[in-house]
Amino acid sequence: MSEDTTVRAATLATRFTDLVGVEYPIVQTGMGWVSGPSLTAATANAGGLGILASATMTFAELEAAIKKTKSLTDKPFGVNMRADATDATDRIDLVIREKVKVASFALAPKPDLIAKLKDNGVVVIPSIGAAKHAVKVASWGADAVIVQGGEGGGHTGQVATTLLLPSVIDAISDGNGSTTIPVVAAGGFFDGRGLVAALAYGAEGVAMGTRFLLTADSAVPESVKQEYLKRTLTDTVVSTKVDGMPHRVLRTQLVDALESGSKAKALVAAARNANEFKQMTGMRWTTMLRDGASMKKSGERTWQQIIMAGNTPMLLKAGLVEGNTDAGVLASGQVVGMIDTLPSCDELIQSIMAGAHERLAALGSRFAV
Repeated sequence: MSEDTTVRAATLATRFTDLVGVEYPIVQTGMGWVSGPSLTAATANAGGLGILASATMTFAELEAAIKKTKSLTDKPFGVNMRADATDATDRIDLVIREKVKVASFALAPKPDLIAKLKDNGVVVIPSIGAAKHAVKVASWGADAVIVQGGEGGGHTGQVATTLLLPSVIDAISDGNGSTTIPVVAAGGFFDGRGLVAALAYGAEGVAMGTRFLLTADSAVPESVKQEYLKRTLTDTVVSTKVDGMPHRVLRTQLVDALESGSKAKALVAAARNANEFKQMTGMRWTTMLRDGASMKKSGERTWQQIIMAGNTPMLLKAGLVEGNTDAGVLASGQVVGMIDTLPSCDELIQSIMAGAHERLAALGSRFAV
């Protein structure tokens, strides 16, 4: 057997890579219907942190997905969960039992669940969209945070990464030029220049969704990937008509129709999709109502938004799994307009790291004192 003499990019150690035990400070985010075992394991094997998306999985499907991922890689990986789900405790117990390295959350779990995960060796990384949220989860014991600016795909905020990131870093500064916990930047990243820029702000890694969706290792249908590759920087829109929350997606005829349609029709469609999602996952209406009540109690959503949330899983499934771009929704970051290739996860990460080291060397030469 011939020896592999391929030269790999040098590591770039940060507190984040040390925390989660990966080679490179690059995270593949947990994208519903996209981040399954194959993509997660491919990212992990390439030296980054891959994250399974469990919000669109039943408990049994998540258990199978974790075992499948472990069969494909012996490297650390994570699971993204909903802290407000009625079976969140069971899923956390599963993550602990299977010795998953990282638990990530869109909405942070309460301090007792964070403590339980940490006491069992699981690294807790919530995603946040405001400096005050970073302060709160840091005080609750979170190990790191992912900060997504408005350029990011899916549910997103109004503040650009270039402003949100430094505001978060300032808010949790330790007073000695660093932060109390590592910060990972998301929203608008796709190459080595972006990684270096994030490090310059004070982050210790970058997280990417759209860029990993558009890889050869992604299970998204090829026809859908080609639809993404056609798009420009102005071909996404932040819509509240998909599920009542700001949601960055590709502009399509369906999205345009949702944007111009009436609220009443949107609610009827959402209720129909919620019923289909219930049947697909085996969830009971009582469970879905308890989940909704939990979201309502948290103050994050109105009942109208909760009902409309039934749109999200099914519309994303139609587009990202079934390849029906006419009847589905395609979540996407603005960065889609900068992407024109479908590399493997390993090729992508190697390219990013090579570019980062090249940029760092150029900066060192240019500004040497």
